[in-house]
Amino acid sequence: MYSLGVRRDFIARHFLIGGDWGAENYPNSHHYILELQLEGAQLDGHGYLVDIVEVEKHLDEIVNYYKEQMLNDKPEFAGLNPSIEHFARILATSLSERIKAGNIAAVKVVLWENESAWAAFRVERPRSG
Repeated sequence: MYSLGVRRDFIARHFLIGGDWGAENYPNSHHYILELQLEGAQLDGHGYLVDIVEVEKHLDEIVNYYKEQMLNDKPEFAGLNPSIEHFARILATSLSERIKAGNIAAVKVVLWENESAWAAFRVERPRSG
């Protein structure tokens, strides 16, 4: 199985709801690091798992959508606590929908909110063919 990874970092704001999490209950910023990992068993005719330029285009679009934004105000977080776990799932699902390469078997996002805390979500894609 081949793996390819691309990283981006950005700052976004949020506040947690539904519990007593101290300072996290108030608007605050995190310097997120988004690690996108793609997996697949087959390379394309050029010897690539996927066109990295195309992947970076989609990743930059997603990052720019969230950069300097309040996560709580985004429609995809409606009714959700904007936890790092929900955010990782939202990012992985969105990137999986955008990246069309048929040989990609899984899309995984590892989302760091600081030097020591991260959450991940993996989307397994059906085999094409």
